[in-house]
Amino acid sequence: MELSVVQIALTALIVFAAFVVRGMSGFGSSLVAMPLLVFVMPIHVAVPLMGLLVFVLFCFLLVRDRRDVIWREVWLLLAPTLVGVATGIYLFTTLDNTLLLKCLGGVTIAYAVYALAVHYFGLPGVECSERWAIVAGFCGSFIDTMFGGGGGTVIVIYMHLRRIGKVQFRATAAVLWFFEMTARVFGYTVAGYYSLGALGLVALMLPVMWLGTWCGEHIHSRISQATFSKLLAVLLMASGITLLLR
Repeated sequence: MELSVVQIALTALIVFAAFVVRGMSGFGSSLVAMPLLVFVMPIHVAVPLMGLLVFVLFCFLLVRDRRDVIWREVWLLLAPTLVGVATGIYLFTTLDNTLLLKCLGGVTIAYAVYALAVHYFGLPGVECSERWAIVAGFCGSFIDTMFGGGGGTVIVIYMHLRRIGKVQFRATAAVLWFFEMTARVFGYTVAGYYSLGALGLVALMLPVMWLGTWCGEHIHSRISQATFSKLLAVLLMASGITLLLR
């Protein structure tokens, strides 16, 4: 499809805002972008667009942050993640399961409320076993592949319950999502979603993505672990509300 100048400008603003959030928190770019991009372009254009932009970013992050990665968490999550991608690609053009997104939104909001209560009201914190990696990996990548976002919140909740620090969280999640995005981009390519026009739009958005990421990471470097945990909880709350409204 061809976009007008106004549509391209709106796309750039959305992509910039999405990657500022991603630079700050380590996740959330698609959750910010997808509900807005669908007003500018069809969802079957928007999902592969964000997929390829995130893939390019994660290629860079994989090299830069590899020393901070908790590789055991990556290997535990990787196999179910790839199975989730394959399932999502297969069903991408046939299902529109809004109930799934609304259920995820409700769970995400509930967890965000709990996380904020831990910080502000002294509610006891809990941890989860690495055995939950199979469920988290599959559900997260399946939802991401089907809807272009939302599944990352499952991984964020899992890693938060594993008590992974902010530096290790960002690095580990980036590596996991690099593998997920590799599989997703491959699947979208095989399915024929990357036309010359779509690739041209990706090329136009790459500088916008880098600028948004730089701004977000600049903000991130100035906050503490406690502030980061609170920020994650607030972003999860916003993500959950977004999912309920989609």
